Amino acid sequence: MIREKDSNVLVTGGAGFIGSHLCEYLLRKGYNVICVDNLVTGRRKNLSQIKSNSFRFLEWDVTRPLEIQGEKIDYVLHLASPASPVDYQQMPIETLLAGALGTFNTLNLSKEHGATYLLASTSEVYGDPQVNPQPEEYWGNVNPIGVRSCYDESKRFAEALTIAYHRVHKVDTRIVRIFNTYGPRMRVDDGRAVPTFITQALRGQPITIHGTGKQTRSFCYVDDLVEGIYLAMINPSCSGQPINLGNPEEVTILELAGLINKLCGNRSKIVHDPPKPDDPKQRRPDITKAKKLLGWTPSTPLEEGLRKTIKWFEEELK
Repeated sequence: MIREKDSNVLVTGGAGFIGSHLCEYLLRKGYNVICVDNLVTGRRKNLSQIKSNSFRFLEWDVTRPLEIQGEKIDYVLHLASPASPVDYQQMPIETLLAGALGTFNTLNLSKEHGATYLLASTSEVYGDPQVNPQPEEYWGNVNPIGVRSCYDESKRFAEALTIAYHRVHKVDTRIVRIFNTYGPRMRVDDGRAVPTFITQALRGQPITIHGTGKQTRSFCYVDDLVEGIYLAMINPSCSGQPINLGNPEEVTILELAGLINKLCGNRSKIVHDPPKPDDPKQRRPDITKAKKLLGWTPSTPLEEGLRKTIKWFEEELK
């Protein structure tokens, strides 16, 4: 049994929004952390608060083979990928390669070191779901050539490759399907609903909704998500299977916009733009498996998490 203080964890995409929070969490738990990021969407600024001799940053593109010599890696957590529609629609090929070659290279690294492997997948593998909430057994409803397909299919391929390595090479793998997550360190120009609405509201601008706003999402605060990722990482009962991580409380985009307007004190109205292509009409995780295997459930109410996020954006926008 590896003790936490003796364990080395490699986190790809560690300078990103979720990745940077995860690096901090692991350091607090006593792990040695190697953060790998090519800084295409990640930012060094996200790591500026880390002052630890147990932390090392490696600027690297995971589509190239990755070798770590002179030390044993105990866990490989693969988060590297553009994750917002703005980013992956501008970089569709890079996104597909991060899911394909990036997963291939990190799985090989894990196999070489005998490390536990965790793939950060996404609720986007369910596409525009015809089942609500979405359990892990649901196969999804994905347009393989749509404008979002570069991200959806990169993660679906990554899951298939991860399971193949588990079956063929006996790599100890986990797959976490991450639903909508929000919190400090999201980029202002991220393009997703929460940072866009907060930025517009703090600037006193109208909040822009695509479509009717009746489409639903469920929003998980980043601290809750990171705890779930960690619990999946260390739990052997998760080996070789996907687990949903997200908040099962569903809200409409219109409700989210109204709440953010209220919390920001914005008096500007909500305006509607044409709907985005292939935009899912509903998104809500079934987290029965996470509750059973991990004893995990998100604990941060939406309003509380939004207040913390708004406070961070107030400083970011100064």
